Amino acid sequence: METENQKPLLETSDAAGKPVVKFFGVGNAGLALLGMLATPEFAEAEFAAINTDAASLAASSATVKIHLENKLFRGLGSGGDPERGKAMAEEQFSTLKSACAGANVVFILAGLGGGAGSGVSPVLARAAHEAGALVLAFVALPFDCEGNRRETQAQTALEQLKSAADGVICLPSQKVFKLIDENTSLVETFNFTGGFLLEGVRGVWHLLTRPGLIQVHFADLCALLRDRHAENVFAFVEATGAGRAREVVEKILAHPLFDEGRALAESDAVLVSLMAGKDLTMAEVNRVMESVKRQCSNAQIIMGAAVDAELKNKLSVTVIAAKQGSPVAAPPARNDGTLRSVTPGIPPHREIVIARPPRARRTGSKAVQTQLPLTIISKGRFDKSEPTLHHGEDLDVPTFIRRGVPLN
Repeated sequence: METENQKPLLETSDAAGKPVVKFFGVGNAGLALLGMLATPEFAEAEFAAINTDAASLAASSATVKIHLENKLFRGLGSGGDPERGKAMAEEQFSTLKSACAGANVVFILAGLGGGAGSGVSPVLARAAHEAGALVLAFVALPFDCEGNRRETQAQTALEQLKSAADGVICLPSQKVFKLIDENTSLVETFNFTGGFLLEGVRGVWHLLTRPGLIQVHFADLCALLRDRHAENVFAFVEATGAGRAREVVEKILAHPLFDEGRALAESDAVLVSLMAGKDLTMAEVNRVMESVKRQCSNAQIIMGAAVDAELKNKLSVTVIAAKQGSPVAAPPARNDGTLRSVTPGIPPHREIVIARPPRARRTGSKAVQTQLPLTIISKGRFDKSEPTLHHGEDLDVPTFIRRGVPLN
């Protein structure tokens, strides 16, 4: 028997009040992600490419291109050094801020670990924030095989980005191994990683731009994310058929980025975006949302539901879970001869204390030259010879004795 809440929801075309959205691709990885968004779906957005490499920047199809360069590096770019990228971004901070002007939401797309993505992204986030935009960063961390140097640079940049942006969607690339097989090529792996990250972009984009049956207002999104400086995890899942609502819930809980649902349980804010064809029912919406609420009972939840006739019998759900990040405090001043340092990624209460050992003081008195207890032996046939005297000194006596030079 069909109940009232199982009837299909009606489509709406109310698109008033859409926010101005700008996408910034930073570095080679960011430019690649930006190119993947060059589809009719994102035709209403503004694209800008930022890089220290002129060649890759010239190949980008973005309408706005910002080449970060200065005389010091003579066209060599960042050279994989985030400090170089940061220096060039700081030098053109006003240019970055002007590029963000007029935007309600700024998306930053980048791969962390190199020079441009790691060095420029935090500066760009600060510029966008000062321009008045809501700043969301979508970044990928390097694979383990890329080396410790890139991993360290990526983690440092991630902490800086979390301090500057309102929200950071972070994809640890290593977790993609759970979703590919041994025969997946290197190119396919990187394309899969990029597409995986962009699903999070698409979910937020739909919330901001698609007319919803259950509308998410831009003010609600700002209230949820503004100044939270959180690190987020996300999942994008799809299902078809009669049991599609149950299936998408199972896929969400089994998603590798959600750590078997633990990420939802630890979150304090969750954003859910549902999209389906005209056959989307209220019962399906309830089933998905009740399951999500059970997993994150203490979180603030914001939900949107929209209808896309092209999806037909497909149900797509994007879930973004945010956990408030703990700020890294500056090392407190100490006057007891020790140094205190807080390591990024380690909670403030776990501190590393490096004590300077006190200098050892010399307590012994100054050594005094003494006469050695040697047996006096006769000079034999020279016993009665006259001593060799020169200016009153007996040259037969060793010099160190005559001049009182200590041997210690």
